[in-house]
Amino acid sequence: MDWIVGMQKAIDYIEDNLTKVIDYDTVAAQSFSSSYHFQRVFSILCGFTMGEYIRNRRLSLAGTELATGTAKVIDVALKYGYESPDSFAKAFKQFHGILPSQARNNGSNLKSFSRLVLKFSLEGGKAMNYRIEQKPEMILTGYKAHFKGVPYGENREKQEGNLFVTTRAKQWLLRGAKGASGDTGTDVCLITNIDDDGYDFYYVAELEKYERENMYNKEVTGIECMEAFGFENITVPKQTYAIFTTENQPHPVKDYMDIRKRIVSEWLPANDFEIAEAPEISVYYWFPKNQKEKRYIEIWLPIEKLK
Repeated sequence: MDWIVGMQKAIDYIEDNLTKVIDYDTVAAQSFSSSYHFQRVFSILCGFTMGEYIRNRRLSLAGTELATGTAKVIDVALKYGYESPDSFAKAFKQFHGILPSQARNNGSNLKSFSRLVLKFSLEGGKAMNYRIEQKPEMILTGYKAHFKGVPYGENREKQEGNLFVTTRAKQWLLRGAKGASGDTGTDVCLITNIDDDGYDFYYVAELEKYERENMYNKEVTGIECMEAFGFENITVPKQTYAIFTTENQPHPVKDYMDIRKRIVSEWLPANDFEIAEAPEISVYYWFPKNQKEKRYIEIWLPIEKLK
C-alpha cells in the first residue's frame, strides 16, 4: 500500500500546483523515490509521461475556464504556463481541436482530461519467472531510432514493428558479425534517454572485440561500415538487473507489456527495489515459424535497493 499512497501524494501535489512551475524532483519526493524511478513507474502504469499528464490537465482546465468564464485568452495562457498566445493556441488546438477564441462559442466541443485517482484492488497471486544478475560492463554495437511516447504500449509496438521491418539489412549485418562468435538466435533491444519527448530505442548485438573493432576498419570491410549504416558502440555500465521472462507463446509482446506493469506495481514494491538510472534491455528469443510456440522475451530491468 505504501507505493499507492506515495504515488497518490505525488499526483495530488501536481494537481495542487498546475498553475505553478512543477519541479519533477519535488513531485517524486512526495512518493519517497528518485525522480528517475518515479517517472518510469508513472509512464508504465499510466501509459503516458508525467509531462503529458501535466500538459493535458492544464489544457483541460483552460478549456473549461474559457468556456464558462470571462477571462482573457492571454491571461488563461499565462496562468497555465504558456509564455505566448501563439504557443497556447497551438497546444490548445492540438488538444481540443479548436482555437481558444472559439471555446466560448455556444455548442463548441471541448475535450476533458480527468484527474488521476489511484484505487486499491487486490492483485497478485500470479507467478512471474525472474532472476537477479550482476552484469559486467558491456559494449554493444547497433543503431537507434528516436521513438515518441512512452516505452510501453501501442505506440511502442507500432514504432518498433516499423523499425524491424525497414532495417532488415542492418539486422542481418549485425547477426552476421555476431554469428562469427557463434550466436545468431536472439534479437537484443535497448531503451535509454527517456524523457517527456520520447526515448532512444536501439537494436544491438554484443560482438566479440575483434568483430566490433574491425567494423571500423575500411581495409577489412571495404567501406566505412559504422558510418555508412549508422552503427555506433554503446557502453552499458556494470549493473544489477532483475530479469523476467514471458511465457513461451507465438506472440509474447502483449505478455511483455502486461509483465512490465506487474513488475512496477507488484514486484518492485514488495522487494524494496527501485528502477536504476541505466538502460533497460529486452532480449527476443524469436524462433522461426515452425517453432513459434517456443518464442519468449526477457526483460532486463536495471534495479537498485531503496535507500
